[in-house]
Amino acid sequence: MAQNCCKSCFFLPLFFLLFRNNSINGPLPNLSNLVHLESVFFSYNRLTGSIPSEYIELPNLKQLELQQNYLDGEIPPFNQPTLTLFNVSYNHLQGTIPDTDVLRRFSESSYDHNSNLCGIPLEPCPVLPPAPLVPPPSPPAQEVETPKEQQAGDDSSPEGTDKKMPHSQSTEDPERRIELPFFDKNIPVFDLDDLLRASAEVLGKGKLGTTYSANLESGAVVAVKTVKYMNSLSKKEFIQQMLLLGRMRHENLVHIISFHYSKQEKLIVYEFVPDGSLFELLHENREAGRVPLNWAARLSIIKDIAKGMAFLHQSLPSHKVPHANLKSSNVLIHRDRQSYHSKLTNYSFLPLLPSRKSSERLAIGRSPEFCQGKKLTHKADVYCFGIILLEVITGKVPEETSPAGNEEKVDDLSEWVRMVVNNDWSTDILDVEILASSAGHDEMLKLTEIALQCTDMEPEKRPKMSEVLRRIEEIDRTNQEND
Repeated sequence: MAQNCCKSCFFLPLFFLLFRNNSINGPLPNLSNLVHLESVFFSYNRLTGSIPSEYIELPNLKQLELQQNYLDGEIPPFNQPTLTLFNVSYNHLQGTIPDTDVLRRFSESSYDHNSNLCGIPLEPCPVLPPAPLVPPPSPPAQEVETPKEQQAGDDSSPEGTDKKMPHSQSTEDPERRIELPFFDKNIPVFDLDDLLRASAEVLGKGKLGTTYSANLESGAVVAVKTVKYMNSLSKKEFIQQMLLLGRMRHENLVHIISFHYSKQEKLIVYEFVPDGSLFELLHENREAGRVPLNWAARLSIIKDIAKGMAFLHQSLPSHKVPHANLKSSNVLIHRDRQSYHSKLTNYSFLPLLPSRKSSERLAIGRSPEFCQGKKLTHKADVYCFGIILLEVITGKVPEETSPAGNEEKVDDLSEWVRMVVNNDWSTDILDVEILASSAGHDEMLKLTEIALQCTDMEPEKRPKMSEVLRRIEEIDRTNQEND
């Protein structure tokens, strides 16, 4: 729409473009023909996409207001001496603020509330150390073939303890120690050798790599993921994505602390979440004597997942599928006395995978549109959320995440629920652990309605994550009022 607003003006000697607060959608227009333009005001709209690089060539530009939109990408290197007003705050811009004489004039308020933007006058960007000129010799890394039943999730059941993290670039030479970039100032600094010397326990072996817990000499514990299928990825591409994700902070996301790139192997260092995954909590040790996961705990976990997903969808509008790997083994649990909280991990890997073939290892590989070879959108994430929701409600295991021989496995969970509720909309679909208590049955059936909408075969009929979160919070409020 913004482009149409200006097309009829391109041959007029325009000096001002004033479109503040007009609910304009779409990308910013190309203004390269408006050489007399002095002031551009597109603030308080719904504009998306990047800031056109042609704007840095407007010779007479004095004022540029783009705040309060949904713009992403990097800021072009504006350096027109005429520029006296500049504001790109409250967007989704990312990367380093260009170090030009003109952009250095403007204060933090011109750039703030772009969570993935760094550089003067904002927080400094993580310093990425150069790779060693001559890497130490090492044998070729040997890939461990994981049995099919252990490939359920990217953080599946514990596998045991190793003495050290396996890696090909460890060196004890202090002059060649490889430093790591950090996103959190509160984390004690360590380098690659500190990480690789740490005692490590395998937390899980998944389709994209292996995750370890590493106990550092400082006493800190971190989670380290070694990722596969990214060898064709350039260093620049990997670092850009890590910088984008590493600056994201939300209570329902597992935070990225640091990362390391080498040709043979990529490491991602996460905060350590101690209480296992949702998959383990729902499906393991269900014999007699198990403490049931009650309705309040399930609702709290579901709401946290929805909050994390809604944040990802809002923060990564340029990602066609912002999470892309949502499943119960990628939801980590933190217990706080009697309450349960959840955090999402292994998110936003889709841009790092080189082909659709490798992308099928992600959770979105089970969505109808992926299986049919159709275009992927954020609604593929919504489908995966619906599957998790049904998993929490029914206590049954989707086929894609089921260990061999699991009696609660369902080939197509959403289809099974549809079949049951079409015959008789009742509590028959609920997990037996919930049926043991009368609390929450009505709310669980309301959640089932949401889940079935999320898993609709047609992506355009699925709700947005923001709408899903709103409805779940409404159910939660009703539940608290009834208590």
